[in-house]
Amino acid sequence: MAAHQEKKPSEERKHKSTQNDTRTSQVQWGRAWEVDWFSLASILFLLMFAPLIVYYFIMSCDQYQCSLIDPLVDLLTGNKHLSDIWNKTPTLTYRAAGIYTLWVSFQVVLYVFIPDFCHKFLPGYVGGVQEGAVTPAGVVNKYEINGLQAWIITHALWFANAYYFHWFSPTIIFDNWIPLLWCANVLGYAVSTFAMIKSYFFPTNAKDCKFTGNFFYDYMMGIEFNPRIGKWFDFKLFFNGRPGIVAWTLINLSYAAKQQELYGQVTNSMILVNVLQGIYVLDFFWNEAWYLKTIDICHDHFGWYLGWGDCVWLPYLYTLQGLYLVYHPVQLCTANATGILMLGLIGYYIFRMTNHQKDLFRRTNGNCKIWGKKPEYIECSYMSVDGTKYYSKLMTSGFWGWARHFNYTGDLMGSLAYCLTCGFEHILPYFYIVYMTILLTHRCIRDEHRCFSKYGKDWKRYTAAVPYRLIPGIF
Repeated sequence: MAAHQEKKPSEERKHKSTQNDTRTSQVQWGRAWEVDWFSLASILFLLMFAPLIVYYFIMSCDQYQCSLIDPLVDLLTGNKHLSDIWNKTPTLTYRAAGIYTLWVSFQVVLYVFIPDFCHKFLPGYVGGVQEGAVTPAGVVNKYEINGLQAWIITHALWFANAYYFHWFSPTIIFDNWIPLLWCANVLGYAVSTFAMIKSYFFPTNAKDCKFTGNFFYDYMMGIEFNPRIGKWFDFKLFFNGRPGIVAWTLINLSYAAKQQELYGQVTNSMILVNVLQGIYVLDFFWNEAWYLKTIDICHDHFGWYLGWGDCVWLPYLYTLQGLYLVYHPVQLCTANATGILMLGLIGYYIFRMTNHQKDLFRRTNGNCKIWGKKPEYIECSYMSVDGTKYYSKLMTSGFWGWARHFNYTGDLMGSLAYCLTCGFEHILPYFYIVYMTILLTHRCIRDEHRCFSKYGKDWKRYTAAVPYRLIPGIF
């Protein structure tokens, strides 16, 4: 959405303004102020069981060749007890702790101390200091966009080690995968707890904090909107992109190296996983400046959901396909490999072009062409917490005229392609498409509830113009 400000007279700002029969955006922008019983039950469920889900999946591969059923059968039939499974689980090691500490520290150094230089010689890439979206308190934060640079440096060192220096084995991540899981959990809980304490005693911007009075909800969903240390270390940007997403492609490369070590070859399915997920990761960092305008940065507060999720859930469950292929190497026939590749590339094209259309529309304030003609849109307005009135334009042309979240549709096509590389012998690799379907459908509903609260009647006009959420003519 392209937006410009309209400053209100100071007298007018003192009143509790309404816009299109909705309450001021202080109440509705970002996460909730009040917690209903269903939200609280969901929060408690995730806090208790999400770490167990991650452990169960990784343990199933380590001890049961990626079968999700066999551990339950063993437990229900009495063949094994929980203590038997737990005792076979690798523990935290000094080696894993050292690897993980070095990894996170290295990413902090790349993020904080090395300004971006890629934007100086890569045409079309937007890096360096960039502005984020306006926060509910009316603040515009600045960010050092250097994720692509960090990814390039990290992978250059990885390949230099693999082919020249030989400081460590390329299988180092796989070989220490479960001990590293404990390290990731320690960091995830530590940063989430620190962020909560910080929000009470030294918040970056007190006006951008939300307290519900419910400890579990505040811990899960976060209190501070943009917690920072110093001028540049932004918790949300760092943990959303580094260390988890930079590691994503390294994890897959380690899986490929392990497959080569075990079987003497890397299967075409493993290559497809590395290529398709690598495209997604590179796209993320190439468009990191655009990411500043997405729901994660613009609306989510920083709590356990992002802190632990980015440290543990993302690197461990988003890479299940590569992990599965280490235990079950799949060599696809040419037709199947080509079909999966095309599905992934078409999904990526839809995902990228849909987001590109929105970004172009925002940057030009609608003065552009989408599919060869001037885009159509609906003009809306909303209030920030300080009483400033903003105007936005909601596009109804291009892919955004097909469905309100058609970028998610492309994302789901890519997710399905990752899973299909693994064949159909086990359900474990398909957790990703199930999870992403639930996640993105929930995001649709959550985002639209927020937009209706923010825009009111203008949002109703928009949904009338674009009636479908994800699949034109169906949903």
